[in-house]
Amino acid sequence: MGVGTNIKRLRNKTKFSHQEIADMLGIDRNTYANWENEATDIKSQFIPKLAEIFGVSIQDLFESGEKGSVTNSQDNFQLHDSSIGQKDFQQGIIINITDSEAAKILSSQLEELIKNLRK
Repeated sequence: MGVGTNIKRLRNKTKFSHQEIADMLGIDRNTYANWENEATDIKSQFIPKLAEIFGVSIQDLFESGEKGSVTNSQDNFQLHDSSIGQKDFQQGIIINITDSEAAKILSSQLEELIKNLRK
C-alpha cells in the first residue's frame, strides 16, 4: 500500500473532501487527487501538514495497515496556522521513497527536525 492509498484511506475516515484537503494545503484539488491516485508524487514539504491534518505521525503515512487514530476535527489543522506560512510552500524537494525502512528513518528524522524548529 502506497502513500496515496494511505492518504485516501485517512481522508475517507475523516470525511474530508478532496477540495477541503486541497484548501488546507493551499493546492489545487486535482493535485491532491493525483497524490491519492499515485499519478504524481507528493512534494515532501506537504508530508508534515498531511500528517497534521489527519492527526497521525509522518511514519503512519508511509506504513501499510491502519495504525494511528483519525478524527474528523478541524482542531487537527488550523487554516490560519502560523507555523508554516505561504512562503514555505513556494519551494521544496520531492522525495520518492520505496523502501519502508528508509521511510521510517526519514519520518522520525523529519519529526525530530520539526519539533526542534518549533522550539
